[in-house]
Amino acid sequence: MTNHHQSTRGEPRVALVTCAELPELDADDRLVQGPLSARGIAAEPAVWDDPTVDWTAYDLAVLRSPWDYMPRRDEFVAWATRVPRLANPADVVRWNTDKRYLDELSSAGVPAVPTGWVSPGEPWQPPADRGEYVIKPAISAGSRDTGRYDLADPEHRRLALAHVRRLGAAGRVSMVQPYLRAVDTAGETALLYLAGPDGLIFSHAIRKGPMLTGPDEGVEGLYRAEEVAPRTADSAQLAVAERALAAVPGGSDRLLYARVDLIPGPDGTPVLVELELTEPSLFIGYAEGAPDRLAEAIRIHLGRDRRSGHAHAAGVAP
Repeated sequence: MTNHHQSTRGEPRVALVTCAELPELDADDRLVQGPLSARGIAAEPAVWDDPTVDWTAYDLAVLRSPWDYMPRRDEFVAWATRVPRLANPADVVRWNTDKRYLDELSSAGVPAVPTGWVSPGEPWQPPADRGEYVIKPAISAGSRDTGRYDLADPEHRRLALAHVRRLGAAGRVSMVQPYLRAVDTAGETALLYLAGPDGLIFSHAIRKGPMLTGPDEGVEGLYRAEEVAPRTADSAQLAVAERALAAVPGGSDRLLYARVDLIPGPDGTPVLVELELTEPSLFIGYAEGAPDRLAEAIRIHLGRDRRSGHAHAAGVAP
């Protein structure tokens, strides 16, 4: 097993944390390896639940694509607490991997999609207003186990109820949200932030096309396929993103990255759909210079650890 102190005599070592289904990383994440190498930082994929990995051998472990943890969220959070130098930190992982954090952000004044929660065993009936609703688990990613239901349709009402019961039977909390129809034309905007010398800095934005066409029919693989394109964020979107980041417990200045997902609400103003701080796709292949910006964010994080005495990576500029 590798001794961590071996890295102090050479280049810093960074683990890009992934899952067994993507042992060589997602294609987008691989784009950062060259820029890291150019900065004298050795980066390699490491599967989060591989028992042979010595996490103390790395000067930093960067969560990237561990997208199989959802059925084992408690195990994943426990693993995160054992990794000596993890980005983003384990307490953020615990908070952010259960989407009930949306209630905290809403209470802090962040405009967010109104969300109801149904615990296992709790009785639930579809809302009577007969609009369109989205149902998904509170612990989820990649739009898996997610469906869109038109409650004016009796069959959709039956399927919505069955969806909630199915999640509850598996011990999962359901979240029920009104479907924001603007996504059908405007799409979803994801704003990407990366660490700078004094905290997170806006890097770039992308547009994701609408993905939910009807009731949940299952997803093959780790995530539902997305239609992605570059997008220019406007001032209203940036303002909501900044409000969301300002409400992160413990402060957002200690984060390596953040992704803020927004959709226009009924009045056209942006509302928060998700604040992704654990393992979001960063879409660095969709913005010029983004791979370099992520590499620089990792270099800055390594330098912070060095100055605070939590790591011993030689050759990392403060």
